[in-house]
Amino acid sequence: MSSIFLSNELLIFLFLQTTIYTLLLISFIYSITILRNWDFKKSTILQYKLEKRSYLVILIISFSLFIKILLLFYFIFSIDNLSHFVVGAMCAAGIFSLEYGEISLFLKLINLFFIGVWFVLNSLDLKRKDYKYTKIKLLLFVFIFICLTFEYVLDLIFLSNIPLNEAVECCSIIFETSSISSKIPFGLANSNLILIFYILFILIVILNIQKKSILLLLFNILFVYISYFSVTYFFSTYIYELPTHQCPFCMLQSEYYFIGYFIWSSLFLGLFFSICSAVFYRIKSSDIYKFHKLSLLFTTIFVFLVSFFVLKYYVVNGVFL
Repeated sequence: MSSIFLSNELLIFLFLQTTIYTLLLISFIYSITILRNWDFKKSTILQYKLEKRSYLVILIISFSLFIKILLLFYFIFSIDNLSHFVVGAMCAAGIFSLEYGEISLFLKLINLFFIGVWFVLNSLDLKRKDYKYTKIKLLLFVFIFICLTFEYVLDLIFLSNIPLNEAVECCSIIFETSSISSKIPFGLANSNLILIFYILFILIVILNIQKKSILLLLFNILFVYISYFSVTYFFSTYIYELPTHQCPFCMLQSEYYFIGYFIWSSLFLGLFFSICSAVFYRIKSSDIYKFHKLSLLFTTIFVFLVSFFVLKYYVVNGVFL
C-alpha cells in the first residue's frame, strides 16, 4: 500500500490540493474567456459583464493562491512526519532524496515566487480604476496555473511512489561530512564559504541602501545559493550543537522549535522582495522603497538567526565547533 494512505497529514494535503486545483481550474477557464473578449475601451454590455465576472474570478484566484502558500508549509511538515513510516528516513531529507522529490520541492518554491508576484500585481491593479493590469495579471495567472498543473501531477507521482519496505538514505548519509568539500560549490572550505556569505550580505545591504534593483536581485540569487550550503554545512551544526549533524531539514522539527521554518522563510522573503523591486521598479504606483526595505529586513533577520546560534554556542561553551 502506498504511504499516501498511511498518513493522515498527506491525505489532508491531497484533499486540499485537489480542492484548490479544482477552484483554480474553474478560474483558468473563466480567465481565458475574459482575456479573449476584454476591451476596457468599449462600453458594451459584454465588457460590463466581464468586469463584474473578473471581480469574482480574481477573488477565487486570490483565495486559492493564498491557500497554496500555506500548503507548502503543510506539505513539508507532512513529508517530515512521513519519515516515521519510511525505513531509514530520519527527516524530510530522506523522502525528498527519492525520485521526483527534489524537483517537486523546487517547483513548489519557484511557483511560490510567481504567486507572490501575482499578489503584488493584483494589489497594484486594485488601486487603479482603469483595470490597467487586469489582462497582465490574468495572463500571469494562466502561466501560474500551467506551472501548478505540473506541480500537481508531480506531487501525485512522487507521493504514490514512496517505498515503505525499502530503506532510504538518512540525512547523515546525504550530507555526510566525508564528502563536504565535493558538495560545497567551487570546492570552498567552510571558512571561505562563511566569509563569502557575510561579504555577500554586506553587498546586499549596500545595494539596498543605494536602491540598485537589478544588481540587488542578482546578488540576492547568489546569496540564496551560498546560504543554502552555509546553513547546511556550517550553521546547522550549531543549531543541532553537533559537528557531524549537517542537514537543512531537521531544523524544521519540533525538537528544534521549528526554527528552520523561520530561517528559510526569512531567506526566501528577502529574495522575493528583491524580485519585486526589480520587476516593478518602472511602475510609478508601486512603492519600490518599500520592497527594498522589506528585502533588507528579512535578509537581515535570516543572517541574525543563523549567526545567533553560533554566538550562543560560543558563549555557553567557550569554543567553536
